[in-house]
Amino acid sequence: MNNSVLQNIRKMLKFIDIGANLTDPMFQGVYNNSTKHQADLSNVLERSWAAGVQKIIVTCGTLSDCDPAFKIVNENDKLFTTVGCHPTRCGEFDADPEGYFASLCNKIDENRDRVVAIGEFGLDYDRLHFCEKDVQKKYFEQQLKLAEKYKLPLFLHCRNAHEDFIEILRRNLEKIPKRGVVHTFDGTLEDAQTLIDLGFYIGINGCSLKTEENLKVASEIPDDKIMVETDSPWCEIRPSHAGSKFIHTKFPAVKKKEKWDKDMLIAGRCEPAMIMQVLEVLAGIKNKSVEDLAERYYDNTIKVFFS
Repeated sequence: MNNSVLQNIRKMLKFIDIGANLTDPMFQGVYNNSTKHQADLSNVLERSWAAGVQKIIVTCGTLSDCDPAFKIVNENDKLFTTVGCHPTRCGEFDADPEGYFASLCNKIDENRDRVVAIGEFGLDYDRLHFCEKDVQKKYFEQQLKLAEKYKLPLFLHCRNAHEDFIEILRRNLEKIPKRGVVHTFDGTLEDAQTLIDLGFYIGINGCSLKTEENLKVASEIPDDKIMVETDSPWCEIRPSHAGSKFIHTKFPAVKKKEKWDKDMLIAGRCEPAMIMQVLEVLAGIKNKSVEDLAERYYDNTIKVFFS
């Protein structure tokens, strides 16, 4: 897709990508510790703006992500970030819990105008080989104090841990004045409804739209409780995914990373510009217009993170 077509999309629609891992080495041309092409984050961002993306929230998953993220977001007023520790990285707290927490606070204090959420944090019981349950639960709850301290919404992660996740949130609701979003949601409709009843929004990306069951759940989530994201460079909608049949917008991509071209995507690497495809799937399963949904989800995101 050339820039003129993308610019036509932009005239009609506007998006906010609530979750993009722009500090990932892939955007520096590095894959599995091997350099395949030159750094191209600037090209990725150019495509995002041309496709109608108005703002991007860069995801931080650990203290060490913060400085690279701030370097990126402080160079562009359309970029913002989260601050927090992903459940699979919560073992980093153990050596000095108070010091780690204080360091997270310092990162927020030093960059307050660029931090719009606490996260990414929560529980992940699918990858306990990285961090055991008790450690995850301890520091999930600890980080909720950041929301209380800074009055910021949450950017949450939950994998195969709904019962404990909800129990901790319920017990700490008074510390969460602005609630937030559970991103990359792939749970049941009952899970979604529980979160919505607690005041949270549901983040939808390609990983939320893989199976027919995923599509059925997403189709029934109220539009006033949905936000959209790409989780770049992950969570693209692949041809094998159930949602792919609703995609109309295609992006030319090189299959071999070594054949990098600044005007083309890399096959297998998701970018914020591809958020349009998430909207197209949601429009298809809900039998609604992309235009109406884009406006609704944009307004939802502004309300929580930018009002």
